[in-house]
Amino acid sequence: MGVCFVFPGQGSQSVGMGKSLFDQFDSVKKLYAEASEALGYDVAKMSFEGPLEELNRTQVTQPCLLTASIAACTALAEKGITPAFVAGHSLGEYSALVAAGSIAFHHAVKLVETRGRIMQEAVPAGTGLMAAILGIDRTKLDEICTSVTEGYVGIANCNCPGQTVIAGEKTAVEVAMAKAKEAGAKRALPLEVSVPSHCRLMEVAAARFADVLNATPVSDARVKFVNNADAKELSAAADIRASLVRQLSRPVLWEDCVRTIASGGATTFIETGPGKVLGGLIRRIEPSSVCLNVEDIDSLTKTIEGLRV
Repeated sequence: MGVCFVFPGQGSQSVGMGKSLFDQFDSVKKLYAEASEALGYDVAKMSFEGPLEELNRTQVTQPCLLTASIAACTALAEKGITPAFVAGHSLGEYSALVAAGSIAFHHAVKLVETRGRIMQEAVPAGTGLMAAILGIDRTKLDEICTSVTEGYVGIANCNCPGQTVIAGEKTAVEVAMAKAKEAGAKRALPLEVSVPSHCRLMEVAAARFADVLNATPVSDARVKFVNNADAKELSAAADIRASLVRQLSRPVLWEDCVRTIASGGATTFIETGPGKVLGGLIRRIEPSSVCLNVEDIDSLTKTIEGLRV
């Protein structure tokens, strides 16, 4: 049975995430201490107590969510459960690369903090927008985005069949939302995010981030890693660096990633970190897959039991 650990992206954070694993495992306590030392503030306190407004700031969300995800990964490792594949949704790629031995944890938390700050600074507040479009083919949606003349809008996330996210300049996204509904989309929902990620508006951010990434040690992956930008298995450090830069301004091909992993022999996916969003998407992409999750002690116990079946 091939097991893949999948790691959540921004939006899965919540106050209290990781606390029950922190309370149970000394190795997780050490992880939070390492994150706090790297970042200069108490990551456990921020994650467990908030306030939510502060936790939702992009440059805080990203390292705290990564820490919670690696806490879950650490708990699984203590139970003798390791992956054959890893992948992550957007920010989750960094958690996946820590799990794959490509980026050291203390480097990763600093890296994603900087990534969050650069992303926040890339587009003035209120000028960008992201929206989820449900019930329309992504090829048709791409044509709609291309037809918009009121500004830039493009596909940002291909999450699963019938669920695609678009991003760009606010007016252009709103026009695309209306056109999609006219073309038969079931719903078009603006997303509560502070930056329009994974689109052309992030190209300047990507260039800035490349300099930061080049100063960060990256090793070859020791576990099969499938990337967002191309939905391909990567292992060489140079390829991983280039992929992480492209990821900022290119669509997240999550549907394609899951199909690549499944075709490689993975039959079980463990969502490693807060929430169950990815499991829901995976069930729609590969209905025969077994989807489990680990975010606290209860879900860890259930996952261990599920793997024994």
